[in-house]
Parts: sequence; C-alpha cells; structure tokens
Amino acid sequence: MRIASVRRKTRETEIQVELNLDGSGKYEIDTGIGFFDHMLTQIAVHGLFDLVIRAKGDLEIDAHHTVEDCGLALGEAFKDALGDKRGITRYGSATVPMDDALGQVVVDCSGRPYAVIKNSWISPEVGGLPTSLLDHFFESFAASSGSNIHLIVHHGRDNHHIAESLFKALARALAEAAAFRSRGAEMLPSSKEVLG
Repeated sequence: MRIASVRRKTRETEIQVELNLDGSGKYEIDTGIGFFDHMLTQIAVHGLFDLVIRAKGDLEIDAHHTVEDCGLALGEAFKDALGDKRGITRYGSATVPMDDALGQVVVDCSGRPYAVIKNSWISPEVGGLPTSLLDHFFESFAASSGSNIHLIVHHGRDNHHIAESLFKALARALAEAAAFRSRGAEMLPSSKEVLG
C-alpha cells in the first residue's frame, strides 16, 4: 500500500493529510470551507484515493492560507506516497464534462514542478471562495508534489461546474499517472533513469 501522512503547522494553519493511493475513494475532509471540502472530495472519489484532510486556518482573515497550505500538504503526501516511482505510468490525462463545463487536466509526475492554467472564470468567486484561490491550490499542489500539471477549461458558463470538472479531471489524471504499468514494473519511467 502506498500511504503517506503529512502534518503542516504554521502560525496561520494546522493541516493533517493522510493519503492512500491504492484506496477505494473513502474520505474525511474538513477544512472549514464548505465549497473547498466539496472539491477535495472529488479528488478522493474520482481518483479512488483514501483521503483524510483536517485543516484549521485563520479563516477570520480569509481562506488564502488554508487553501494554499492544503495544496502544499496534499502535494507533499502525493509525492511521498509515490515513493521512488518505479513502475508507475508517470503520465496521466483526463477530460471531464460537468453540465456546461468541460475541463481537461494533463499530469507528468516528473519531479519538476510546473503549473499551467488556461481558464476564464465567469465571476470572481464560487461558493464564497475567490476563484483565484482555486488556481493557487493547483499551483501549490504542483509545486510540492513535483508534478507538471496543465489545466484547461475548454468552455463553461458556471463557476461551480468549471471547478468541479477540473477537480474531477485532476483526480482521474493523478490516478492514471500513479497507476502501475503491466510491463516494466521495476523500470523508472525516464530515459535519464532519474525523475526530478
């Protein structure tokens, strides 16, 4: 079982993440931000990851630190759970429709962090959360997981649907990238024999 546990504590937040890449989609998520919890749930359910995220942050100021630090902690847990990456597929992609929205995510677990986001949010907030923070979550996750992630919204008229299509696509792309290949189980998926 590829399992990781990460605790991140700062003066602004305290985050606990437990991740099982080979789970069944079970989750316990409580960040104090309802819409964000709903999006993180999509990662567990559609990636078939067992995921626990408990966060306490300075929400009396705003949601920024909590969302950012959840992205950093979850990314670190994903990186730790992958281990040495031998035998994984490394690349994953998914395109997910959500009513009017169509989101696409392509992932490379290369060890080289980079995030590209092509999206035009319909309004500056969704579910009481600034949409800029959702983009920041993806960037934070990419940075701490050491992943190259491209997120593209092809179209959409509703912020909730746009966000949900991206989180579901991220989950499925990560699951594909983390899956073991049927051939080359001992192989590191790099011609350099190094990822990172």
